[in-house]
Amino acid sequence: MKTCLSAMSGLFLMYGAAGAFAQDADELSKQLANPIASLISVPFQSNFDFGAGPDDNGFAYTLNIQPVIPISLNDEWNVISRTILPVSYRDYTPDGDVFGLGDVTQSLFFSPKAPTAGGLIWGIGPVFLLPTATDDFLGSGKWGAGPTAVALVQKGEWTVGGLANHVWSFAGQGDRADVSSTFLQPFVSYSLGHGRSVSLNAEATYNWEAEQWTVPLNLGFAQVLKIGEQPVSFQIGAKYYAVAPEGGPEWGIRTTITLLFPKK
Repeated sequence: MKTCLSAMSGLFLMYGAAGAFAQDADELSKQLANPIASLISVPFQSNFDFGAGPDDNGFAYTLNIQPVIPISLNDEWNVISRTILPVSYRDYTPDGDVFGLGDVTQSLFFSPKAPTAGGLIWGIGPVFLLPTATDDFLGSGKWGAGPTAVALVQKGEWTVGGLANHVWSFAGQGDRADVSSTFLQPFVSYSLGHGRSVSLNAEATYNWEAEQWTVPLNLGFAQVLKIGEQPVSFQIGAKYYAVAPEGGPEWGIRTTITLLFPKK
């Protein structure tokens, strides 16, 4: 009898823990949909792009390492550090295959800890371009800076918002083209429960120097789960370039593994 009661107690604890994590996973999934959530996360985003180059058969791979670190300033304000460090491979450059680091983009968002009365979550701050590329084909050779902002609303299962920035170059290699680039990212995400979600976004970039848009559309499915004691998000999705410069890719696949470090 004691053995039976012990087994039943173990089952209740197991299912109780599973149910509790299902709720935690939904909350983590919701926070991940918010670019300025108070959540430390480290995404490793792999982009496999096809159809690039002069013959439309080139391949590009970019691993974006994107740590997000919220820093509490006081009881009312956070500053959210978002870094993008690209590691890239291209097989269609004039000099053949190229592999190395790209330029780092560093953003800082000053954001109220609480949404507005209408539920608006927002942040604003500076963005910086750092010429860390190890090959001319992978970067601009310029230092840059400008403003960035994000705004979103989360109601029920939905997250809807947008992120934008503009970068102007102010120093760097004199023989390289100046940088004047606008980035626009409208996004929408829907929670399916149990840590699952689907998302759609555009990552539109307008190069004012070349007067050229690049507009990939990304559709993704994500799942938050635990590996041991570590919460992790896995995402897989498809990418379609609605607009791209000549020689740019036509379509792609994106996978993202995100390590999550929620407050305890």
